[in-house]
Amino acid sequence: MAITAKQVKELREMTGAGMMDAKKALVETDGDMEGAIDWLRTKGLAKAAKKSGRTAAEGLVAVKVDGGKGVAVEVNSETDFVAKNAEFQDMVAGIAGAALTVADVDALADADLNGKPVSENITDKIATIGENMSLRRMASVEGDVVAAYVHNAATDGMGQIGVLVALKGGSEEFGKMVAMHVAAANPQSLSEADLDPAVVEKERQVQIDIAKESGKPDAVIEKMIVGRMKKFLAEVTLLGQQFVMDTDKTVEQAAKDAGAEIVGYVRMQVGEGIEKKEEDFAAEVAKAVQG
Repeated sequence: MAITAKQVKELREMTGAGMMDAKKALVETDGDMEGAIDWLRTKGLAKAAKKSGRTAAEGLVAVKVDGGKGVAVEVNSETDFVAKNAEFQDMVAGIAGAALTVADVDALADADLNGKPVSENITDKIATIGENMSLRRMASVEGDVVAAYVHNAATDGMGQIGVLVALKGGSEEFGKMVAMHVAAANPQSLSEADLDPAVVEKERQVQIDIAKESGKPDAVIEKMIVGRMKKFLAEVTLLGQQFVMDTDKTVEQAAKDAGAEIVGYVRMQVGEGIEKKEEDFAAEVAKAVQG
């Protein structure tokens, strides 16, 4: 199949690979982006170990804690100007409060807020502000202690990244430090047991392909795989990561030292996983000037 310049550009941005290497990877994998990333990694040409979700949509993530329960909600808007709008922020805060009483996002859409369903509140706000908005998702955690942290806060309790951490034992102070770690390190799961087996198997296969490129004997390759998978699991699981507040310890060890067990967490970032059409603003303005 024909490989476009746009595909090559996208792959280069994801991996840091050179133009010709990115094009060859796409040719080798018939244009499959994920396959091309793995191909580049196998050849040692990708600078990034994994592709992160692209943030495109705007809006806010709000977190709210009540006793042993914490909730996070994402409400999207078309532009970041609306995210800075006090009316929009008040509505999102109200939605987060309503989320404490429900189990999922569908129930949240029907939950009462100011005498009407949350969904109708959003519709009303679309009419008054004049920009499309949507309730995208919610998540919750429960524990003896629940701590919250908001990164790039627009106002109290909401911003670009919202994190909740649930503990058995421990303190809110320690929980907040873990929440800050989660915001920065972005683990894929709490522990190896919670990690998607398909993710583990895919990484193992990539590491096998990389090791085979070395030309070393099978016995040596097997030892290399064991070591590399151990390193991978330590990097992507919260409990296995080095604690940003004390890099001499893993998060799991830091929790033990604090008399706590981390039983759950949520990390929610505005727009992650949503692709938004890129617009050439300069070309748009030029077109408008030309009529």
